Amino acid sequence: MSVKQRGPKNPAPQEWRSENLSQGYIADYKPFNFVDGEGVRCSLYVSGCLFACPGCYNRVAQNFRYGRPYTRELEDQIIADLGQSYVQGLTLLGGEPFLNTKTCLSLVNRIRATYGATKDIWAWTGYTWEELMQESADKRELLAKIDILVDGRFMQAQMDLTLQFRGSANQRIIDVAKSLATQKPVIWAKLVH
Repeated sequence: MSVKQRGPKNPAPQEWRSENLSQGYIADYKPFNFVDGEGVRCSLYVSGCLFACPGCYNRVAQNFRYGRPYTRELEDQIIADLGQSYVQGLTLLGGEPFLNTKTCLSLVNRIRATYGATKDIWAWTGYTWEELMQESADKRELLAKIDILVDGRFMQAQMDLTLQFRGSANQRIIDVAKSLATQKPVIWAKLVH
């Protein structure tokens, strides 16, 4: 008799509300890295995720109170770090950015006010594009202000370490502006594998 493997949790539309879950904590901030998207990036790892994907590479950040509180001082530092000419943009990871919209929107709005579209914004999420289209206004607002979305839960059975910027074959790298314009997911033009 085989044991059925547990998969990630699957929320109903608008079941998980950021305002009820987020504690305003971050797990980590990593400036000037090369692994969380294209080019040199500043990466903010927010705390808290309910998907609980088996095999999650950042399981400790599933706790909404892990790490330290997000502060204005940290936001100032991120804005300053992004000002370096060699930095291409910001990456939001977690945890789950779309369950931490207050923190993420504060930063994203400030980046857009300071740098316009000269710095790109990537986000990783356990939600699929189709799920985000049915989500709350704050999640859709955050989505509309980012450039690239890596969507979908990590699926251990589909893990592939050769994939570009993602861990399992079900995940997609989506061009947000093109997808919003066509109302369907459009894969990032620079996808290699």
